[in-house]
Amino acid sequence: MEILKGYEGAGPLARLVFRREGRTKRVSSWDRTGGNRDFLTIPAGATATLADLQGAGCIRHIWITVGCRDPLYLRKVVLRMYWDGETEPSVLSPLGDFFGLGHGIARSFMSLPLATVTHTDNEGNYGGGVALNCYFPMPFSQSARLEVVNECEVDIGSFYYYIDYETYENPLPENVLRFHAQYRQEYPTRGTQGNLFEQRRNYWELLDTPNLSDEENYLILEAEGAGHYVGCVLSVDNIDPLPVIRKLGSHEQIIKEYTWWGEGDDMIFIDGEPWPPSLHGTGSEDYLSQAWGMHPRAYLYAGASIPEHDPKFPDRHQCTSYRFHIEDPILFSRSIRVSIEHGHANLQENDYSSVAYWYQTEPHKPFPPLPPVNERLPRNMRSSG
Repeated sequence: MEILKGYEGAGPLARLVFRREGRTKRVSSWDRTGGNRDFLTIPAGATATLADLQGAGCIRHIWITVGCRDPLYLRKVVLRMYWDGETEPSVLSPLGDFFGLGHGIARSFMSLPLATVTHTDNEGNYGGGVALNCYFPMPFSQSARLEVVNECEVDIGSFYYYIDYETYENPLPENVLRFHAQYRQEYPTRGTQGNLFEQRRNYWELLDTPNLSDEENYLILEAEGAGHYVGCVLSVDNIDPLPVIRKLGSHEQIIKEYTWWGEGDDMIFIDGEPWPPSLHGTGSEDYLSQAWGMHPRAYLYAGASIPEHDPKFPDRHQCTSYRFHIEDPILFSRSIRVSIEHGHANLQENDYSSVAYWYQTEPHKPFPPLPPVNERLPRNMRSSG
């Protein structure tokens, strides 16, 4: 299709005027009997195939909502995607995290590639009904298979979904990359100087501590091949308090004060380059396109899908933020390593988890297995078994 002069880099609205080749199709959970039971029931421990598409095409939109009695289903249900007959998934993530919601928490937010909606009364709760939307394009040349695994101890009573996609008569061009998404976690991160609270040391007095390596950073992505990194969802459970010492006469009282988890620089190494990396940041909120801390705002390319300071849950210190490189993808030819300090110089010991999103050539480096389901749960909701 010929593009008019001046439209080469046009946005999605401007491009709507051009005819496109292909056919739009959908796989969904609609009731084949004609009734209104438009959902799947997925037993505990079972795997359900949502779509098994053949030929060349591209997934354009995914919508999912789940009815499940387990309040942590957003962390327990696993999403997997395979392209072109591969045996290792190109997408592997807990359901909620893939759609931008960490910690198993339901919340409404809107970005360009991901959007979620829940009832006003359910905002910030664990679980409950929430609409999950993804608009990342996911091309395939031969086949696409999407699966969910129910790792809850109870059945999923109702799993509703749409998968909207296009099919093409002609093969995809060779320069069309495949979509990838990978979940990682570190519970907790290891402080390079030990537990500061137990040592009665103040984090804010250690900001001149040097760090000239990414070895102790929280690792968001490590991939091999050629492609571009398009962003991440980053979740932090701020469990590492500051020691506040109050003098009561001749005695001292230690008070736990939960403070800012950030000041961690992002570091992105391209194609195996040595220190320092081509992309070195200045702080956690800076990489996440905010400043002077994280704020309860959700924008197209960056923001907080779950703000840390929620008046509905004053004793909870869990947050999820996102940064999407839609207009500024980070290119690599052989490999990429994306990481971030957990606090300046990796001094803090908090629970970190993330989903990285990128496009690359195949085959991709196999992903590490997901942690066992109980180890993925928020610390305050984890069983002792």
